[in-house]
Amino acid sequence: MSSRAEPATRHYDEKLQLILKTSAKIFAEKGFHHTSVRDISRATKMSLSGLYYYFTTKEELLYLIQERCFVTLLEHWQQIDAPESDVRGRIRAFAENHLGFFLHNMPEMKVMAHEDESLTGEFDDKILVLKRRYVKVIMDLMAELQEKSGAKGIDLRLATFSLFGMMNWVYTWYQPKRDLAISQMIEQMLRIYFFGLLKAGSDEESWFTAAAPANAKDGFSLWHNIP
Repeated sequence: MSSRAEPATRHYDEKLQLILKTSAKIFAEKGFHHTSVRDISRATKMSLSGLYYYFTTKEELLYLIQERCFVTLLEHWQQIDAPESDVRGRIRAFAENHLGFFLHNMPEMKVMAHEDESLTGEFDDKILVLKRRYVKVIMDLMAELQEKSGAKGIDLRLATFSLFGMMNWVYTWYQPKRDLAISQMIEQMLRIYFFGLLKAGSDEESWFTAAAPANAKDGFSLWHNIP
């Protein structure tokens, strides 16, 4: 019985991935409110009734995209986080996880940034729970760093969202063929964030050093089974 159910489940998951990936691209290009379910139907070559088997409303579709992003980020963070490691290295790992994910899923990054207020009601409430859980990870790391370094006077909420502000709009300007490799970009971004432009070139802080070679390929795609 289970052997028959597994292919069906896999087919459902793969089809849903295709719908979410395609929808994210269209939302990123046209905007959520200017996209119709018929647009998605044409792009996926699925009937409207076929699409509604996987979601009930366009808003639920947007919710599913955002949910998958946050869940993937949190699950991957749990796999790479090493609580026994130095907190500064963990902050770098968090930034690497965040940017590595979104730079390999640019449409999703744009949707998350531009459609932050498009969800309402229950969908908005559910995403807010995930968002707070994700933000708490880096805010706790900032608090730990502040405590261990003896630094005072910096508001942790300001510090946390300033870092997100640097990272979340990378998709508007980053060009892989023109700009630094991801690992180098993260290193310089964190130097600027922690020390400012005038002292960012210092080599004294070794914890900024890339964890992987600059040319290492990151397979952090949200849609592994979709070409």
